[in-house]
Amino acid sequence: MGSASKYRRAVADGGHGADGGQVVVADGGRGVVADGGHRAGRWRRAGRWRRAALAALVTGAVVLPLSAAVRPDTPAPAPASLAPLSAATLDEAYAANRANAAEASRLAAAHHDRRRAATDRQLAASTRHLLHFDGRGSGRVTEVLGDLARADRIAVLVPGSDTGLDTYGRFHAAASALHRQLAPQAPAGTRTAVVAWLGYETPGTVSTAVTTTGRAEQAAPHLRALVADLRAISGEGARISLLCHSYGSVVCGRSAAGLDVDDIALVGSPGTGADTAAALHTRARVWAGRGGDDWVENVPHLDLDLFGTTVGFGTDPVSPAFGARVFTAGDGGHSDYFRPGSTSLTNLARIVLGETKAVTHD
Repeated sequence: MGSASKYRRAVADGGHGADGGQVVVADGGRGVVADGGHRAGRWRRAGRWRRAALAALVTGAVVLPLSAAVRPDTPAPAPASLAPLSAATLDEAYAANRANAAEASRLAAAHHDRRRAATDRQLAASTRHLLHFDGRGSGRVTEVLGDLARADRIAVLVPGSDTGLDTYGRFHAAASALHRQLAPQAPAGTRTAVVAWLGYETPGTVSTAVTTTGRAEQAAPHLRALVADLRAISGEGARISLLCHSYGSVVCGRSAAGLDVDDIALVGSPGTGADTAAALHTRARVWAGRGGDDWVENVPHLDLDLFGTTVGFGTDPVSPAFGARVFTAGDGGHSDYFRPGSTSLTNLARIVLGETKAVTHD
């Protein structure tokens, strides 16, 4: 599908992707195909994109106070008090967090919030392994799939916008798909685990926060703490990979400096807030992939200072200027990177397993 068709598809969807990301619409989409790709056309399109981005920012500032008040908070208990995480305390943490989720479910049901009550009840099941749980507000949960204490390869999924307990099912589905992919693909004797990390307040689709690094900067200390916990549980020998989707790649970019991980993979990324991979100041290998039908391709890569706030996320991570290892992500859209059987999922599993020579490139 050509870029103009992909653009029109994004506009037809109201400018939103499956993870709640945002497409900024300019000039009815004509700027995508104008001037036959000549330099003058690109410069004019860049100007229109910038004006449209500013218009979207202003619109978000008006809409956000209204949308934020739509759903009142559902009551939930404070998070469980846990001992410092280690392999020895892991089962105790799982049990305490499941109990907390069960109590959150009871409170949500009493509040007549059946959707939240159902989600919390599912998380409280004896088969779920919750490293962290907080049912308050939009919710926080860190869930483990696999034997974390004995894992040789650990993948951490970092979600994008509009991800919370009320939409946790789709995030869990992505983690489950990766977990199922890793098991048969792993070399004999290699043990794997996947961590679904909903550890920050993701920005809303229609909000000023989705265009700035503010939420990512707030999230960065929590992602660093998670990696420290994983090292305490699994030891220094395990290899840890961050798989960062959409706005989650901004979180990973803000967390990357000095972080003790081996690989950082950016998928469907609007940017990281850094101009180059080297500017992330990480020893990890930095990867980037984008599906052929992902509307993020048409998002302008801005980096503007407005009233003391930086709008936009800088260089396109799949561009040569950024300097990441660009891998083949297939023809899927913004929500398809973890689709079972997809090229992107196969390559992401190879990255997690350290099979770098097997990763395919466009």
